Amino acid sequence: MDKKSNFSVLMGAAFLMATSAIGPGFLTQTTVFTQSLAASFGFVILISIVIDIGAQMNIWRIIAVSEKRAQDIANEVLPGLGYFLAFLIVLGGLAFNIGNIGGAGLGINVLFGWSPETGALLSGIIAVGIFVVKEAGKAMDRFAQIMGFVMIALTLYVMFSAQPPYAEAAVRTFAPEKVNLLAIVTLVGGTVGGYITFAGGHRLLDAGIRGKQALPQVTRGAVSAIGIASIMRIFLFLAALGVVAQGMAIDPANPPASVFKLAAGNFGYKIFGIVMWAAAVTSVVGAAYTSVSFIVTFKPLIKKYEKWITVIFIVISTLVFVLIGRPVKILVLVGSLNGLILPIALGVMLIAAYRKKIVGDYKHPVWMTLFGVIIVLTMAYMGGYTLINDIPQLLK
Repeated sequence: MDKKSNFSVLMGAAFLMATSAIGPGFLTQTTVFTQSLAASFGFVILISIVIDIGAQMNIWRIIAVSEKRAQDIANEVLPGLGYFLAFLIVLGGLAFNIGNIGGAGLGINVLFGWSPETGALLSGIIAVGIFVVKEAGKAMDRFAQIMGFVMIALTLYVMFSAQPPYAEAAVRTFAPEKVNLLAIVTLVGGTVGGYITFAGGHRLLDAGIRGKQALPQVTRGAVSAIGIASIMRIFLFLAALGVVAQGMAIDPANPPASVFKLAAGNFGYKIFGIVMWAAAVTSVVGAAYTSVSFIVTFKPLIKKYEKWITVIFIVISTLVFVLIGRPVKILVLVGSLNGLILPIALGVMLIAAYRKKIVGDYKHPVWMTLFGVIIVLTMAYMGGYTLINDIPQLLK
């Protein structure tokens, strides 16, 4: 693979992971937390970026050196664990894809006034089209890159329109007035939780970037992925901060749409429609690709029909939203399970990093292991806390 192709694949993987992370939930979380924490939310973003990079670098590197997908690594660490991990990923990916399809429908509704259901159907057809074309991998990479640039550019415009207090945001990023641990965990879960953690790592494997010799590129790809998602997060935070600092009231029914409209009028509201659609439909593509990548190694027949299984995954998500709506209880329960996927997955990867039959003579950096262990313990505690508190509510 020449350098140009290599760079293109790396950027494709980075944008696939980043745009998978930037979904409807990402837009809403960022706005809501900015409203409650104001400039101090900058500190939450900073800490979550550090944790995200630690998680991604560990996972992407171990996938690359083992030259295996996460589910196969997990099965080698403990027989059956890979199937359990795949079950969690697919269940979470399907449930959140229903929400992503709904977000895409909302974006179309804002832009053209069509019903969210019509917008969801159209978006589902576009997502399916990406996987039906001859070179689906390249089409997916290119789509993720274009949509990523569109989202960042439009949000940057809204940020400047909102005129946020840049100096205060910079100061509070390093000296916050208040810290919200739950906000940090929510951001980490939203950026590297569930299927998102593996989107880029599995894409690099599919594109042939693997082995110890590829580690410098893999590390660059992991950091770039978090960097892209974080740039979008920072621009959105500053846009919301500008609105909050001016004392404008953000509509709780749709916080991100409210920010775009208050900052840049009706034109800003239309920009929100584009950003919401781009964020949602790229998350649909990323969730479908990554979820299916978790089951293709189990049976040769699944691998043979991978493209069509991915298409069916998107079709089911679309039809559930159009016919039933968003099953809130399922989304909440799977959200709780999703909080546990990162510590399980990262924990498995850290164990695998010290198994010679998996990684050969590769030596995983000690600092990276320690960093990973801290992330596993923190996220396991918070994920468990959420799970224990959500299930009783759902059973009422």
